[in-house]
This record gives sequence, C-alpha cells and structure tokens, in this order.
Amino acid sequence: MAFDFDLFVIGAGSGGVRASRFAAGFGARVAVAESRYLGGTCVNVGCVPKKLMVYGAHVAEELEQARGFGWSLDGAQFDWPTLIANKNREIQRLNGIYRNLLVNSGVTLLEGHTRILGPHEVEVDGRRYSAEHILIAVGGWPQVPEIPGRELAITSNEVFHLAQLPRRVLVVGGGYIAVEFASIFNGFGAQTTLLYRGERFLRGFDEAVRCHLEEELGKKGLDLQFNSDIERIERQADGSLCATLRDGRQLEADCVFYATGRRPMLDDLGLENAGVALDARGFIAVDDEYRTSAPSILAIGDVIGRVQLTPVALAEGMAVARRLFRPEEYRPVDYALIPTAVFSLPNIATVGLSEQQAREQGHAVKVFESRFRPMKLTLGDGQERTLMKLVVDADSDRVLGCHMVGPEAGEIVQGLAVALKAGATKALFDETIGIHPTAAEEFVTLRSPRAD
Repeated sequence: MAFDFDLFVIGAGSGGVRASRFAAGFGARVAVAESRYLGGTCVNVGCVPKKLMVYGAHVAEELEQARGFGWSLDGAQFDWPTLIANKNREIQRLNGIYRNLLVNSGVTLLEGHTRILGPHEVEVDGRRYSAEHILIAVGGWPQVPEIPGRELAITSNEVFHLAQLPRRVLVVGGGYIAVEFASIFNGFGAQTTLLYRGERFLRGFDEAVRCHLEEELGKKGLDLQFNSDIERIERQADGSLCATLRDGRQLEADCVFYATGRRPMLDDLGLENAGVALDARGFIAVDDEYRTSAPSILAIGDVIGRVQLTPVALAEGMAVARRLFRPEEYRPVDYALIPTAVFSLPNIATVGLSEQQAREQGHAVKVFESRFRPMKLTLGDGQERTLMKLVVDADSDRVLGCHMVGPEAGEIVQGLAVALKAGATKALFDETIGIHPTAAEEFVTLRSPRAD
C-alpha cells in the first residue's frame, strides 16, 4: 500500500519536533500536525517562560544583595505587564524558530486538530492522510480537582497570561510546578501561601533536600501549610476569592493557582479507532520501543507517563526516528541517572539516588553533606544557605547520588551528571582539583562522611 507519509506525528512539542526533524533528515516523508502552539508545553506554558519568570523573581534578591557591594538602587520598581510583554515576544520568536526548523527540514507542517481514524489513517480538520507509522506526542494537560468553584482557579496554562500580578496568591500542590510558582509569586512580592495535602512537598526527592528547601522558603516569608487542602472556592462581593479548607479554615486570595498534576491530552484523539490501549493510570501503554497495542502507532513524551521531562521526550523522539529510519544508529533511551532541577528560589538539582532510595535498594551508604552561606552573601544580610550532598556506596565507593539546593544548582549538577554516568567513585571526586573560589568546588572537597 502506498502511504501519503512514512511518519505522521501528532504534536509539535519537544518530542514530536525532534522525531519529525530527524526522521526527515534520514530521508523519510514526514508530516507533523499541531493544534495549539509550536514548541508544545515547554516553550509556551512550561520550562521556558517559567525560567524567565524565575530570573525576574530573583532580581529582587539581587538588588538587595547589591547594597553590600556598594550599589545604591533606591527607587527600583517592578512592572508585571512589561515582564509579560517581553516574555510573549520571546515565545513568539521561539515559535518562529520551531516553524523554520520543521519546514527547513522538509517536514510538512499541518496546523489543526488531528483525529486517528485507523492504524494508518488520520484526519486533520476534515482532510484525511495515510501514514505507515503514526507517532503520538501530544503531551499533557493540567488537572484541577472536582471541587465547587474549580472554574475560579487557574493553572500553568493561564498563569503566564495574567494581566497583573495578584496581591495574594494561594498555590495548591507539592510538586515541581507548585514549588517553583510559589517562589516566583513570593519573589515578585505577592503574599503567597503554598498548600499541600501531604506532610512535605517534593515527594521522592532526598529528604535532606526537602527539609532544607522548606527551611529556606520559610526564611523568605513564604507561608507553607502542609496537610492542608481546599474544599471549595467562592467569589466574594469585592471580587476576591475565598478558599474554604477541609479543616474549616478560610483563606482569602486574589488568585488560586493549582499545580496538582497533569493528565495525558487524549481528548478527541480517536485512539479507540485503532485499538490503542491505555495503562492503569490512563496514559498510553507502550513497549520498550514506544509501540502501542496497535503496532503501527507509537507514542512518546508526557502522554506515556514515564519521565515527564523535556530532555527525556527529546531522547525518546530521537530513538523512534533512528529505530524506524536509521536502525544501524538506534540505541534505547537509558532512564537511569537522569539529572533534573527544580527552579525554586533557591534552586534544586539532583542526579542519581536519594539516600532513602539507596538504602531501600540494599546499599550500605556513606553520606557526605555540607551546608554553608554562599560567598556572594557575605557582604550583606542574606542568610540563605546552600546544601550539597553526595550519597556513596560504602563497598564500591561509587557515587550513587548527588544533590544540591542553592544558586545555579542546575548548572553545577549537569556537569556532575556526566561523572555519575561514567561511574565516578568518591575517590575520583577527592582527586579532582576544585575551582576556587566557587560553590561547586565543595563537591570535590567533601572529606568526612556524616557521623551517623
């Protein structure tokens, strides 16, 4: 059978664009369809605009620190609409770059909603196309619990388009996005409360990291309320919001921001027409080579619910393109030792096992920890402290995990991720000469294991 395309990709986010470009580069006839925005969540309502806002929120602290270095910055003012306008301009520039990347790679770009009609057929806004392979890379969508007044809350889809900075904000959730936006709002001067139904945020991270961040955010005036959840939200006569908690307390706010998880964006996708099965959590079920229950249909990225990070989607997209069209270069994605960062203020970065995970996996561990006030703060009143931690296998001396809370944590741990991937031992860390004076050198000068 002759197909219109060798590969039809649904979704022009990170994974879809990567798969499309490289498949086309390998000589395949490729189409990609996108119904919203080029670049997907990361570029438009995720990593990129969020990081820009983190930079902006941190400026307040930098202005305060500047006084210790002799700078007088009285009268400095912040204007939220200017930030949003500049952010929008940058996102539009990136959308154009993604468009050019696809078109210049020879990919056919279709802008419209796609519905799967069968194992080899799709429809885009009423027009049908056939393809030997179909790749689903549609990403995820924020979820808000089914509570009365949920329509009054916003999510990460709307937060980047607020016309004004809210004066009082309730952030609900305990994951990356909740912690990051609590830091952002707090940094810009909003009265910010973080509500989380669990004992402490960032479940799954090293316990020292979680406790250290809780301490630091508290110092910055962020109101952390754990074991708390909202029962309903109501609009008050003056236009503000009133959130009633499950324990009966009421909190007033101008904005309620929910970051309580994301679901796969499968709305009206037509999976049933091709017999594509979902797993128990509602994500598309795939095998080790990203094939669904319909062998001609594949899926990658957030929609399969594995590791929901942009670089992972990129790696999965590359793996699919290679396996289908350049099999001699194919290699599976290695999900071990994936580094990650949380752009809270202060930042978190981590790679490898937490202390708890290492013990649960049966390792006898040595733990090396350091907490210190960064040199940059010593000329002022800043009391923020940095945490650095190594988890080491006591028998093999291999470094199992590396964790940091502090300025530029992501920039520092990215390099250390290479060392852990290469199997570095603590002895190699010790033999490495540090760059002085930097915070990063602390990782190669940790000499004494924690007493316990």
